[in-house]
Amino acid sequence: MATTNTVTEEPAAQTSPTYILRFPAGETVDPLTLTLPGQPTPKERGQGPFETYPYKHLLPEVIPTAESHQPPLADFEHNDPGHRALKHPNPRAFLSGANSIIHLTPAIGTEVHGVSLAKLNSDERDELALEVARRGMMIFRGQQDFIDAGGEFWKEFGSHFGRLHVHPTGGHPQGLPEIHMIYRDENTVYFDNDHTSTTQWHTDMSFEKQPPGLTVFFLLAYPETGGDTLFSSGVAALKRFSPDFVAYLRTLKQIQLGVDPVALNRAGKRKRYIRRDLVTTVHPLIRKHPVTGEESLFINPECTRSIVGYKKEESDLIMKFLYNHIAAGIDMQARVRWEPATVVCWDNRVCLHSALFDYAGTKARRHGARITPQAERPIPALEGLDLSGP
Repeated sequence: MATTNTVTEEPAAQTSPTYILRFPAGETVDPLTLTLPGQPTPKERGQGPFETYPYKHLLPEVIPTAESHQPPLADFEHNDPGHRALKHPNPRAFLSGANSIIHLTPAIGTEVHGVSLAKLNSDERDELALEVARRGMMIFRGQQDFIDAGGEFWKEFGSHFGRLHVHPTGGHPQGLPEIHMIYRDENTVYFDNDHTSTTQWHTDMSFEKQPPGLTVFFLLAYPETGGDTLFSSGVAALKRFSPDFVAYLRTLKQIQLGVDPVALNRAGKRKRYIRRDLVTTVHPLIRKHPVTGEESLFINPECTRSIVGYKKEESDLIMKFLYNHIAAGIDMQARVRWEPATVVCWDNRVCLHSALFDYAGTKARRHGARITPQAERPIPALEGLDLSGP
């Protein structure tokens, strides 16, 4: 018998999950695929009635096991390609052949038609890095050649911008651990259990010692309506504050802890293994971009646990204010509506984003790939700020 859409909430065993799965009372969830009993796994969804799905080979079927544990990520020296673009006669030359360039808002977001990311040479990729840093987020339409180029090309392209990150808990296609895949359908769509909205602002993998910089994302399948992605500028967010308050924020450090919400072991009823131990880091609350020199609010509701040296109530008061500032600041946000062959690039250092799960309860599939090059350790805006620990 098919599982119905009637759902009940399971009480959370942890106090901090952001997104959890809801499922019919009495059911359990497969610990590796997060699939309801009796429903096809992601791999099986590429078979039978799904056999015509052209991207079934990119389903996230490789999940960490107890035997696949890896050592911590080693530090590395990051050389941002945007630095090279600053020396070019025209740092925006890669856009010279564009049919249209539309700035979505003054603060963040540019939509480009007529430029093939797949055909960019090394200098043009440098220019892309610089322009994305300046605009925060860029949408490139008509990128089917990029999407069709496949995993090895995606890895080569991403490696131009930094060391490719391997997600500590997420699934990936066979042979492509550096490509982080997301997959949601009627059986695996996330519901926000603790809030009245499914919006969840965050920056990807910000708990790492060297979080991602330029990030590339595209959807292989998406709902007919809904499933958009929102972006917010951390640079614009900071500029809204008074100078004295900004000077105060520059003195603050935050503790970030790597927690994948769907990896939480909820009273032993659901568990996913991890590829490597999730780390705890100390980052500045305001970071400086290494190329543009702009300062950005650098916070993450999913991972920021507290402000160093502050009591819980003090820390919560400040962080709640900052989170609400991001959520309410529609004048510093841009929205991506997904269309065929769209690739979005953003600078993870200077903006936050949120996927929308407004299509939950439908039969829609949302399947995407993220290329996630790591960048430098966050540079504090306040010179001499000690980030060695609490």
